[in-house]
Amino acid sequence: MSKAWPKARGDARSASAPWTEIVLVCAKCAKRQGVGAKAVRSGLKRELKRARPGRKVRVVESGCLGLCPKRSLTLATAESLRDGRLLVFAPSAEPDAIVRALLPERALLPERALLPERQPLAGAPARPR
Repeated sequence: MSKAWPKARGDARSASAPWTEIVLVCAKCAKRQGVGAKAVRSGLKRELKRARPGRKVRVVESGCLGLCPKRSLTLATAESLRDGRLLVFAPSAEPDAIVRALLPERALLPERALLPERQPLAGAPARPR
């Protein structure tokens, strides 16, 4: 992360994040299942490092995410929250299966690959690439 002061955007400032994905682990769900959020968090981090080397993913314990399923764990990613969804897993689920569901392969592509091709404006000549 750069030590330079971040650029200003009105009253807010922005800076580059040291990670590209975030996973939220509901601490209340983990506690209710007797596994503990720290154990879920560390297991996910270990599996993410093994399965997705080079990707920067932050796994964070959160407060209650509001779903409170029985006998399940609730997790969320930025993408799932954008879609208005929370992800529910059995506490016995394998960490590898959880990682595949949380961060599908398309989410692991470089950010530029996810952007649509730029289309020229109507009537404007196409620019050479």
